Amino acid sequence: MSLGEDTRLSALDAVLDEQISKGPGLLSRLLGNTSSPAENLAADLFAVVDLLESAPTLRRALSDPGSPEAARRQLAHGVLDGKVSKPAANVVAEAAVVRWPGPRTFVAALERQGVRAELLTADADGQLEEVEDELFRFARLVQSNPGLRDALSDRSVALVHRQDLIGELLAGKASDSTLTLAKRAVVARERTFDNTIEGYVTLAAALKNRLVATVRVAKPLTEEQIARMQEALSRQVGRPVYVQVVLDESVLGGVRVELGDEVIEGTVAAKLENARRLFS
Repeated sequence: MSLGEDTRLSALDAVLDEQISKGPGLLSRLLGNTSSPAENLAADLFAVVDLLESAPTLRRALSDPGSPEAARRQLAHGVLDGKVSKPAANVVAEAAVVRWPGPRTFVAALERQGVRAELLTADADGQLEEVEDELFRFARLVQSNPGLRDALSDRSVALVHRQDLIGELLAGKASDSTLTLAKRAVVARERTFDNTIEGYVTLAAALKNRLVATVRVAKPLTEEQIARMQEALSRQVGRPVYVQVVLDESVLGGVRVELGDEVIEGTVAAKLENARRLFS
């Protein structure tokens, strides 16, 4: 199955969503099954990713475009059935039949589904927006603290110790899903910790078909100001926009909005710079 990147990821999203929809519903949880299908699926997918990272031969075999699709699907089930949940094995098997650019892309796509599953757990518990905000705040904390950023990215320190540090920082201050995802972000190999967390925030927003706007201001905004800004930005892009406010003393008056690849400058500093260019 040869598809474009967005189409590949969307197709795998649909597979995960279908597997979750087949799991026990709300009634089952009310009767005592306290974990959601998505929560179990997230843990299993993360375990599979860790396995593939440590088993390059298996990683290549499952993503080898020269091997028949049926053989790759059968291999996935042969390795995983009975070791992880059936939904997790199904997601991996369906991912294996997709034609990925390379083994690493295949593994990254499974990691993405593990993150989505954890976010869907938060959504099922009515905590998605809370998790989104907690992740954003924690990413900013790490980004603004070089010592902490270095401590979390230092691969000479055992992974478990870096995850324990996150546990200490977030204990009693964040939801279970936030803690799970923050600890998972330390595992990331291709991106920095804070960039990985920001990717999680973007995925959370996408679950609600929202965009994330980072708004930089020198002074805190009122709830009314934030609401008006969300409404204005949503009208501008034609989709719901979730505003994350960052206090930044370098912003001299006004506001700086980052929305995807677009930057909207409304600061005094930006206006002065524009004026300088006009007269230079």
